[in-house]
Parts: sequence; structure tokens; C-alpha cells
Amino acid sequence: MSQNPRPVRGRFAPTPSGELHIGNAWTALLSWLQIRSANGTFILRMEDIDAQRSRPHLAKQILDDLYWLGLDWDEGPDVGGPFGPYTQSERTEYYEHALSQLDEKGYLYRCFCSRADLLAAARAPHGLSSEGPAYPGTCRNLSSEEAARKALEKEPSLRFRVGRERLVFRDGIAGTQTFDAAAGGDFIVRRADRMISYQLAVVVDDHMMHITDVLRGADLLDSVPRQLLLYKALGMESPSFAHVPLFMGPDGKRLAKRHGGTSLAALRESRTAPERVIGWLMWLAGLLPEPEPLSARECVPLFRLDKLPSEPIVMTADMLSRLQGAS
Repeated sequence: MSQNPRPVRGRFAPTPSGELHIGNAWTALLSWLQIRSANGTFILRMEDIDAQRSRPHLAKQILDDLYWLGLDWDEGPDVGGPFGPYTQSERTEYYEHALSQLDEKGYLYRCFCSRADLLAAARAPHGLSSEGPAYPGTCRNLSSEEAARKALEKEPSLRFRVGRERLVFRDGIAGTQTFDAAAGGDFIVRRADRMISYQLAVVVDDHMMHITDVLRGADLLDSVPRQLLLYKALGMESPSFAHVPLFMGPDGKRLAKRHGGTSLAALRESRTAPERVIGWLMWLAGLLPEPEPLSARECVPLFRLDKLPSEPIVMTADMLSRLQGAS
């Protein structure tokens, strides 16, 4: 948990672009347990900033699925709260204000590179981060005259100027992490179509919602360095981080529809009891010796962050059958 004296506040922030599956339920449950076990405030935030992928009916289904599991929240899209709105598409003015602050401080520049330009650059030896090829800095040193001329032909994206810096932070599950801040290159904070990046939106939201503890999937561990840079540039205090391992299929790829009925909607349709799902997730988390039906509330005193696994969890047919068997 956070070591600072601020009141404990955590969140689960799904993207309504697909149905919740057991991997999402795993993260939701553990983030909820972390905060409930500390008598903190739990927030649900809908991260629908990508309008092309987000679907309102899926946002509603996510709420229904989480309530079905027995999870609740103190603040969120359906219950309100003092730091709303709790839906990203309604928070654009806050992101634009943060962009203005970053621009005034000299952190931003306009980038006119096309996708083809970036793909070509990716074949050059610039190095890679887990978020893709490092940006080679093509537009970083454009003169104001060059940028103005290019702006007549193409709408630019905005990139955050990354300096050479060694970033060290302690993750609550993965342990001490060290990153070369410049390894991924300057990153986009607003796309050419004016869509705000995940990195900027999540930093602004977590700050404004006074989040002290972020527990999320390990696929976002490599986002932390970029977010720490944004927190620092905006003069904001960062939360504590813990990244839980992902569920993988037997083929070694992230658990997906191809691996069978792992969506919460499919489990509900098969009349699997939510207590069965909760107990099974607690077993996988190493918090129960064997899977047994439990309500989410019954699991609160069992939660221990230091007991959670740090390696990916590979789903076997036997493991899935223990979830999907007769309830």
C-alpha cells in the first residue's frame, strides 16, 4: 500500500471495448480487495477515451458484471462522487488544461510523422520498448517556420519531450524496476485526430481523483516510466503501483475468446455462481489453498499483496474446468 499519509484511494478502470473476461475480473477483484482491506475508498472509472473502440452498451454490461461478482464502489459513473465525471469522454477539458501546462513548460512539440514514416523508422536500429519502436526524434528540432509550413499540409500530433534520465520505482508485486526514460523515445500525448493518449488521461484522472494506490495488469508495467515523467512535469504526486500477472492461454498468448467461454457474460449464462468465480480467483492468487465458493466480502480479510504471484498464470484445461464445472 501507499506509504504516504493520504487517505487510501484505489480504482478499477476498464475500457468498454469488449466484454469483461476472467482476467479483467482477476484485476478488478484484487484492486477492490486491496482497498477494502485497508478501509479505503474504491472508485470505478470508465476509460472510454478511444471513441472509435468504446461502446456504451458494453459500459453498462461492465457495471452489471462487476455487481454480479459482488464488487461495489464508493464513487463511479452510476453513483457519482466529488471528483467526477467518472467517464473519460466527459473529462476532455481537464486533459486539454494539462496539455496547456505541459506546452507552457516546454515539454511538448508538434509531430508530423505519418504511420508509414514511423514504420520505416522502426526498421532502423533505434531500439525498442515494450510499447513499440523508440521514436527517432524526427520532428523534435523543427524550427517554428518548418512546423508552421508542415501544419498547412497535415494535422500534427503532440509529443512529450523525454530527457535522458534513469527512473527507479518499486512495484508492489514486480519489485524494484529501473528504466532508461529515453529508451522509448518521445511519446504521443495527443494524436493527430486530437484523441488524448492513455498515458496523459490516466495521470490526470488519477491525480484529480486523489488515487493513492494503483493495482492493474502487468501489461501496463512499462507505462509507469512515461506516467512518472508526466506526474513530475505537471507537479503532481504519483500513486504507488502494483502490477498483477496476466492470464495466459495454453498457447502462451494472452487469454482471449479463442480459449473458450472465459467472459463473465458466458459464465453468467452458464449459471456459474459468482462465489465460485471469486473463490477460484482467490485460489489462483495464492490466497486460498483450494478453490471454494466465497463472496467478495468474505475475501477481504484474506487479502495479502505480498502473497500474490509475480509470474504469468498459464490456464490449463484442468484449471478452466474447475471454474466452469457444475456449481
